[in-house]
Amino acid sequence: MAMLRPNPRGDFPVVSESAFVDPTAILCGHVIVEDDVFIGPYAVIRADEADENGHVEPIRIGSGSNIQDGVVIHSKDGAAVTIGSRTSIAHRSIIHGPCTVGDEVFIGFNSVIFNCTVERGCVVRHNSVVEDCVLPAEFYIPSTTTIHSNTDLLTIPQVTQDATAFSESVAEMNVSLARSYRRIANEL
Repeated sequence: MAMLRPNPRGDFPVVSESAFVDPTAILCGHVIVEDDVFIGPYAVIRADEADENGHVEPIRIGSGSNIQDGVVIHSKDGAAVTIGSRTSIAHRSIIHGPCTVGDEVFIGFNSVIFNCTVERGCVVRHNSVVEDCVLPAEFYIPSTTTIHSNTDLLTIPQVTQDATAFSESVAEMNVSLARSYRRIANEL
């Protein structure tokens, strides 16, 4: 069983029965995990830092998404973090709110997403940083790229069909893994 624990306000994670959360993962506070989500080993998702009025917005993981090994999702001052449906957050990435990551997005290994919106269908490749901006739908961020509020988005390419197909295959595989691991857990 994963480590699910309340935050200091008493908010407790809510996890769909069809989701799989690895036993080494930690979910703390106002976290909502929807159907068919896969949360891998050593992921940490913490909605425990309140705003000045003591309020904590949720960290919501949309259906069919996957949060891979070692990912950290957290937020400053109780701000919301929303991960859309069928989105992949790859190994050791950091999503730090306030932040919205849309549907069918791929965030590559070791990337950092901070204080921004990444709209539907974007691909952010490995070791990239996206902060303080809105990344419009279907943009492709090459590996090791840094995007800030002053980045000229006209220099950034649109997502290719190959990148979209790769993102879809990762999402499909991890939905399958969530179902398979849930079945194994139910048999134990």
